[in-house]
Amino acid sequence: MAVVLPPHRHEACYRHEALGVVFQVRDGRLNVLLWRRAASPFEGAWALPGGPLGPGERLGASASRHLATKVDLKEIAHLEQLETRSDPVRDPRGRVLATAYLALVTTGARPHVPADTAWHPVDDLPPTAFDHGSITGSARERLRAKLSYTNIGFALAPETFTIAQLRDIYAAALGHPVSATNLQRILTRRGVIEPTEEVARPAAAGGRPATLYRFAARTLVVTNPFAAFRPRIPSPGTGSEGRQPLNA
Repeated sequence: MAVVLPPHRHEACYRHEALGVVFQVRDGRLNVLLWRRAASPFEGAWALPGGPLGPGERLGASASRHLATKVDLKEIAHLEQLETRSDPVRDPRGRVLATAYLALVTTGARPHVPADTAWHPVDDLPPTAFDHGSITGSARERLRAKLSYTNIGFALAPETFTIAQLRDIYAAALGHPVSATNLQRILTRRGVIEPTEEVARPAAAGGRPATLYRFAARTLVVTNPFAAFRPRIPSPGTGSEGRQPLNA
C-alpha cells in the first residue's frame, strides 16, 4: 500500500547567534567585555561579542569560537549557557534568536583584546546595542546567585589568594561589602577553599604574612543549595551601613 505524504509546508527559518557575556573583576569592580559596532544598526554602540551559529555547530562551541577569533579571548575559566532571547523585534533587520553564555575570566589574567574592544564596569555601562545591556544584567544576577550556593568564585580568583583578596573579588561581584571573617568561615566550612602552605609577601608596613588559600576544586560544584549571601539590613536606630554574607 502506497504511503501518502502530507503536502510540504513552508516553515520560516531564523538566524541564531551565540553571544558571550565575559566577566572579570578588574580594579575592584566587575567588568564586562564589549566591542564597539562600526556599522548600522546601532553604529557606535557597544555590543557583546558573538556571531552566527555555524552549520553543524553546537551553541557552546560557537560561543567559544567567536570569543577566540573575534576578541582573541582564550583564557576562559568557566563557561555556561545563560539564556535565549527570542523577541521578534530585538533586531531591526529581522528576526534573530540569540543564546547568551556566561563566561568568567580570573582576576590577574590580562587577555589581549582588539582596539575596538574594551572592558566596562557592569554598574556603569555605555550605550549598548540590541538587548545586550539587559542580557548583561541577567548574567550579573546569575553570577551573584551562584556565588551563594556554588564554588563559582574559582573562576574569578587567581590560583592562590589571601582572604582579603578573595573578599574584594566577592564584594565586586556581589555588589555590596563582604565580611572577610564570615567569608572565610562559610567557605571553609563548606569545603570550598583550603589553606596552602604558602604565605603572601609581607606588606611594606610589616606584620605577620597572610596565609594563601586556594579553591578545593576548580570546576563548578554545588556547595549549599539553601545558602545565600545577602546584604545585612542595619538594625533600626544604629545607623550602621555595614553588610556581610549571611546563612552559613
